[in-house]
Amino acid sequence: MPRQKSAVLLLTFLILVWGINWPLSKIALNYAPPLLFSGIRTVIGGVLLILIALPKARLLRFKTLWPVYLSSALLSIALYYGVQTIGLQYIPAGLFSAIVFLQPVLLGIFSWMWLGEEMHGQKIGGLVLGFLGVACLSAGGLTGSISLLGILLALATALCWALGTVYMKRNAVRVDMLWMTAMQITLGGLILLAAGSAAEPWKAIRWNTAFVANTLFISIFVIALGWLVYFKLINEGEAGKVASYTFLVPLVSIGASVLFLNEQITVNLVIGLVLVVISILLVNVRIRRRTASVVADMRVLEEGNYDF
Repeated sequence: MPRQKSAVLLLTFLILVWGINWPLSKIALNYAPPLLFSGIRTVIGGVLLILIALPKARLLRFKTLWPVYLSSALLSIALYYGVQTIGLQYIPAGLFSAIVFLQPVLLGIFSWMWLGEEMHGQKIGGLVLGFLGVACLSAGGLTGSISLLGILLALATALCWALGTVYMKRNAVRVDMLWMTAMQITLGGLILLAAGSAAEPWKAIRWNTAFVANTLFISIFVIALGWLVYFKLINEGEAGKVASYTFLVPLVSIGASVLFLNEQITVNLVIGLVLVVISILLVNVRIRRRTASVVADMRVLEEGNYDF
């Protein structure tokens, strides 16, 4: 029971911080260019994780594993956070997060293709619903009321996250997960900082209280502690719960965006989000019927084998 309570608390923490990350990031973009902001927050989070991982320094094996760290950094951090932060400038944060959390559906396809995971009728139905949900969410982009570029960038963000997760799973036996997380975040952050320094002026950053507070919160709680909690749950056998409960993140994001950014909830958003939620549940939570048990009970009733 104590372990269950701990898992629930960690899941609650993860869902809350990952949910409010979206409106907080959109607010921070009022004070800094997207690539520099992405680089700053990820480098801070990566350095914090390196400090936590230092007692296990012998497991780093950087000379051998640097290609794995770098590839994961490009997919899961540089492209994921870079595209995400640019895309947040074009569409509401709640809508953006809802589209990005199609990632578990994409992950279901890629895991079947490249990891040999099972593909069954329920999962296929979930994938179809997921794409219908995104189509509904994206309907405003087709009519011009919502930026089509923003929708495409949200889909690209989900794609990068899914590919990065598959890559990490394929290499999980070769690396220490704490060092993998610390290195991918740090290297990805350095890539973003380099790209931002080349394309954006540092003087454009307004180092006011709102920007510094948002950046520190995201760096510490969303990136450093968020990824630590994520992998702790996975290592303790809670990966299924993490996958199936991430659908709550866009709900938190939309609620926070309505409160902090005065974003509007539309009919398309509600319908699309419901479809995506059902899709993610179908893909990640297998509904198993206890057929054998039911058949056995029926046979007992038919045969009249009662004990009096």
